[in-house]
Amino acid sequence: MASFKRSGPWLFLALAYGLTWLFWIPAALSGQAEPAPLVLTLHYLGGLALPVVAIALVFATQDPKGQRDYWRRIFDTRRISAGWYGVVLLTVPLLTALAVSLDIALGGHGAEPEAAAQFVARPLALLPFVLFMFVFGPLPEEIAWRGYALDRLQARWSALASSLILGTAWTVWHLPLFFVQGTYQHGLWGTASFWLFFVDKIPQSIAMTWVYNNTRCSTLSTIALHFMVNFFGELFNLSARAELAYNLLWIAAAIAIILIWGPKTLTRKQNG
Repeated sequence: MASFKRSGPWLFLALAYGLTWLFWIPAALSGQAEPAPLVLTLHYLGGLALPVVAIALVFATQDPKGQRDYWRRIFDTRRISAGWYGVVLLTVPLLTALAVSLDIALGGHGAEPEAAAQFVARPLALLPFVLFMFVFGPLPEEIAWRGYALDRLQARWSALASSLILGTAWTVWHLPLFFVQGTYQHGLWGTASFWLFFVDKIPQSIAMTWVYNNTRCSTLSTIALHFMVNFFGELFNLSARAELAYNLLWIAAAIAIILIWGPKTLTRKQNG
């Protein structure tokens, strides 16, 4: 327990921001656009700094039992029940379908499924796409945000407060990428999606804490949910109104989670 307290969230956040931005700020200042080799290398190194910090802190502050538990929560599929697998795998498709349907009902076109159509024509191309989407985003980020930081935050604050802190940290962490030409974030300048980027990770963070706490602290569950968010976001280019509806639905889902499961632990066992 003493080592757990020494490995608190603030040291992790300071190191995570410092090491990540050590690569991303020079990428922004280089004046080059991705996929220039220098910028691409700095981008990926900055992303890898996040899990490196988490893993280093686990080995520096935890005993062998704590280290084994950290890895077990990433790979142990048995922690997630069938019902929670359903929640993890179906939430994003359902919210996306509902947002598209609402836009179509209001006279819009809902979404442009060019990427999805390409994979229908070339199904074998889906595998490397899925692998890329998994490795560059959900896996390295979640073994740090939820795999390391969330437990440390919840040791001091409620599940809701921890989710709000982590969701904010998760959002701001991306900030330098808005100034790196060629990145997804840089492409958001001047669009409504720019503002929605700073909104969506808060309700998603609440949902991820909810899933994590109800799957015996399974980091794998949040990796999978994060993957579904990114995967469907790449498959379907939502219209502006559908994207707004999608974000509002995430907020509504987060509010429902808080009201039904309670803010203290976001689980049924909070009063036990």
